[in-house]
Amino acid sequence: MFLRLVADSFRRRPRHKLLTGAALALGMAVATAALSVSLDVGDRLSHEFRSLGANLLVTPQADSLPLEIGGVDYRPVNAGAYLPEADLPKIKTVFWHNNIIGFAPVLEVPVRAWTKSSETWITPIVDAPATVVGTWASHPVALSDGSAFSTGIERTNPWWHLEQGRWFSDSAGECVVGTKFSKRDGVKLGDTLNIEGPSQNIALKVTGIIASGGPEDDAIVAPLAIAQQLANKPGQYRRLYVSALTKPEDDFARRSPGTMTPDELERWSCSPYVSSIAYSIQQVLSGADVRVIRRVAEGEGRILTRVRTLLGLVTFAALLAAALAVGASSAASVMERRIEIGLMKALGAGPGMVGFLLAAEQLLLALAGGAMGYGLGILLARLVGERIFGAAPQPSLLVLVVIIGLAGGVTLLGSAIPLRRAARYEPAPILRGE
Repeated sequence: MFLRLVADSFRRRPRHKLLTGAALALGMAVATAALSVSLDVGDRLSHEFRSLGANLLVTPQADSLPLEIGGVDYRPVNAGAYLPEADLPKIKTVFWHNNIIGFAPVLEVPVRAWTKSSETWITPIVDAPATVVGTWASHPVALSDGSAFSTGIERTNPWWHLEQGRWFSDSAGECVVGTKFSKRDGVKLGDTLNIEGPSQNIALKVTGIIASGGPEDDAIVAPLAIAQQLANKPGQYRRLYVSALTKPEDDFARRSPGTMTPDELERWSCSPYVSSIAYSIQQVLSGADVRVIRRVAEGEGRILTRVRTLLGLVTFAALLAAALAVGASSAASVMERRIEIGLMKALGAGPGMVGFLLAAEQLLLALAGGAMGYGLGILLARLVGERIFGAAPQPSLLVLVVIIGLAGGVTLLGSAIPLRRAARYEPAPILRGE
């Protein structure tokens, strides 16, 4: 009997049901798209942010005392201590090793250089020598599990782009030079540079010209092994850039690990905060000081937080609009069914039965509208994802369950006042036509 009453209501009043279902479907479609993009936006933006470069800097602890002003670390990175290159594979053993997408060691060496063809000094002024920046271009790192991880400066500093030629091979006597260096001294692709370092001389073939927008534009960039030979520092480097996927830091993330309880430290360590990843790296690199490059990390966090806040506001507005539309439709339906409700009460139906019947109708609409809205929202999420992030978010069963739950909640919230009014109707005045 109960199911017959519900089915009969849908047959006799299709217009109200269609309007309510459409309002729910549209609201749930916007909510589905916003939730799908929000769940996916963290990883997408984190990968996009890696174009900003490394967000962690590793230097020897013995270099200097901390000097941080306004979140920017001003400690020098060219003091006298060095770190062992052999420890670098340990970085991929930390808890968040999958979030570390690249790292590149750097060793800078002051040199004098001249081209083989001209035999003239490129930097004749002793007080302003040329600099060889030793690093990895694309270097395989052997890990403890037997696999190899390819990394280098292309991953940590993606804004270093080649204007001409190609990157050097890490195992060859090759180099690339900065744009300013090339223009000032007439160095071209294919030239051979004679490099005079502190300990020995090396000839390098120029394979490319790079533009970085930094001091590297006026330097020679060569394999790390070459710089180590020139400086007579085999197997050592001066600083390390690390690029890691992280989540925005909150107040909990900024707390010092030394002030945390064991449970708090475990929760902090199991969250991909940039500070917790820095802490875990420092645990495996002895004698190293791991610093967060705050300008990069905080910029990423602010943008990601604002995007998620915007998506949250859009979702809230869509749910509010759906609740108002459902409330208006439900109120109109209750007014039309006053006589039916009065007759039910006259025949013995209590307020609870009347409210349960009307709520069941609304929940069936919520189920249908939520399912339809989820389908429309997935299409909208694919469109937004492809246009903004270049990749569509994948459908999620979790989002479907949340959307059905939201549809039910929005429907009951919007119908609460009309349903309460219907449950309080007195049958006698209604049947008398008052």
